[in-house]
Amino acid sequence: MPERSIEFGKFGARGVKGHELVARQLDEFAGFVATPVEQRRGFLARLNYLTRSEHARQAARVAGLTVTDRTIKAWKAGERAPSRRNLERVEAAYLAVRRQNVARYLLARLNRQGRGTRVELHPLVQSQVPRPHQRYVEYRHLNVRRWDRIVSAWADNDIQRMDDVWVSDVTQDLGSQWGQYEYVSSIGFSA
Repeated sequence: MPERSIEFGKFGARGVKGHELVARQLDEFAGFVATPVEQRRGFLARLNYLTRSEHARQAARVAGLTVTDRTIKAWKAGERAPSRRNLERVEAAYLAVRRQNVARYLLARLNRQGRGTRVELHPLVQSQVPRPHQRYVEYRHLNVRRWDRIVSAWADNDIQRMDDVWVSDVTQDLGSQWGQYEYVSSIGFSA
């Protein structure tokens, strides 16, 4: 059975690790605020999301937003502007809280009461690889029935765990070809 790629791209192949594309797709499903945090509108949207209830405030504190209620009130009123560091903290807390809030909904949609979700794997791009080094890698699809560990790793923003889960739980179902799909050009699925 093949192992993980050690020198990916040595001969010119291009692709992205599968778990990164899955994380991007899950981020799209989460529906984050589109306006950047540097703009007042985007900042206030994130701040309102993080302070709309006591549960949201507690989750924001756990996620790293440790400013006082007085400071938040001044930011909302426009009396004070947040520093660059606080903007980064608000953004990180918003992403963490939003992922945690959306994870349960996404999990139910992806598992579909045990039926799972069809995932399409498009192979890596070999157009720059010299002909003798190219290998035949076909488009594949599989049905992922258990998304629990993947969504949990995504919600915790644990990239290493997501990579391990993606390789051990999902691509192993491809049989002996699983190593050919560690890097892919795209992954498609819906929720």
